[in-house]
Amino acid sequence: MLETIRNSFKIPDLRRRIVFTLLMLVVFRFGAAIPVPFLNAEAMKAFLAAGSSMDLFNLFDTFTGGAFQNATVLALGVSPYINASIIIQLLTVAIPALERLSKEGVEGRKKINKITRYVGIILAFVQGAGLYITLRNMAVTTGLDPVSNPGVLSFFVIVLTFTAGTAFIVWLGELITEKGLGNGISMIIFAGIVSRIPTAISSVVRTYVLEGGSFSAKGTVWAAAILVIAIAAIALVVLFTDAERRIPVQYAKRVVGRKMYGGQSTNIPIKVAAGGVMPIIFASSIMAFPSTIVRLLSGGNVPTSGVGGTILNCLSTSGPAWTTVVYGVLYFLLIIFFTYFYSTIQFNAIEMSNNIKKSGGYIPGIRPGKPTSDYLNKVTSRLNFIGALFLGVVAVLPIIVGAITGNQSLQIGGTSLLIMVGVALETVKQMESQMVMRHYKGFLE
Repeated sequence: MLETIRNSFKIPDLRRRIVFTLLMLVVFRFGAAIPVPFLNAEAMKAFLAAGSSMDLFNLFDTFTGGAFQNATVLALGVSPYINASIIIQLLTVAIPALERLSKEGVEGRKKINKITRYVGIILAFVQGAGLYITLRNMAVTTGLDPVSNPGVLSFFVIVLTFTAGTAFIVWLGELITEKGLGNGISMIIFAGIVSRIPTAISSVVRTYVLEGGSFSAKGTVWAAAILVIAIAAIALVVLFTDAERRIPVQYAKRVVGRKMYGGQSTNIPIKVAAGGVMPIIFASSIMAFPSTIVRLLSGGNVPTSGVGGTILNCLSTSGPAWTTVVYGVLYFLLIIFFTYFYSTIQFNAIEMSNNIKKSGGYIPGIRPGKPTSDYLNKVTSRLNFIGALFLGVVAVLPIIVGAITGNQSLQIGGTSLLIMVGVALETVKQMESQMVMRHYKGFLE
């Protein structure tokens, strides 16, 4: 990986892309430090501390590198856009017009991306308005008013600032995708998570190594165990991200005039974890959404009884032991669902089978046409099952460790770890493909 990064700086175009990406991430971090007018940062921190460690607002704070708790312009981050992507992808399967757009190639994808942006901005406005109302309701019970000069003006200034921050960060992500390196939205999430690493390390040291202000041998053992689990998780992510099943394809020989075409053998590489980290991001957002709605409807306070309290307990790991089990099971099942769902969108077995047949190819031992598509579906289904189990185990393991040790930060840390490693691997692979495309001699050797 280090050799790839070093070689990439020797190519002028690739070097410009890397520098541009880094500059855009610096702009993102500056934006995460600009405060929102009329909003009290201390009240935002109190609001964040009053909720579950796994609700949507804590995900905002994690993905934006602390921008939410500091009440800054980019407080909502890319989460509204991610939720909009989930909604549009689900509707693509259900609405024929969107399904036709998805099959129209580049132009169709551009139109779907445009619709996704609009829906994301609408969701950002709705979430910003809900957050404003919740903070105002919470001020009645806590006595700490988060909004100075409350009124219609402050409402529109705060909500529109949140909305503009989300629109800006989505635009920034698209700029990185177009002119920089890697997927822009993933890179912004990656930068936000990386910026929290020093805080996370200091939290682990204070909680375990310096427990109670003095050195703790037992806590040091726990910290070492957490480090080993993190390294093992990184190794598993790397292993399964690179793992693939290669299906051989043989092309028949044919004579055209005096020349013979075909006869070569190739393969179709199918990834074990085809969805990458997207199932983790989707599942985290879905799991956090209901508990966030409960908090918004209850005026910012965390209900402990009734329907709202039951929902919040089932979608949280900070309550009794049984809530951790329920949360882990639901999270695991959602990861499996989104792994299959994302793979279905990315890989069309019928279309692949038709393309092989039109090119005069066939899979040895499998007849062209429907038998080929059935075989491809069977292979991808088995690979998806293995990939989903892997993602589920790696995502749920930190939750179990966090419940045993009592450290809530580990539970978000597991998801963050998967996202960081996945984005880093995808970015390095894109760098390698860029170098191969430019026929970089040092890399090819």
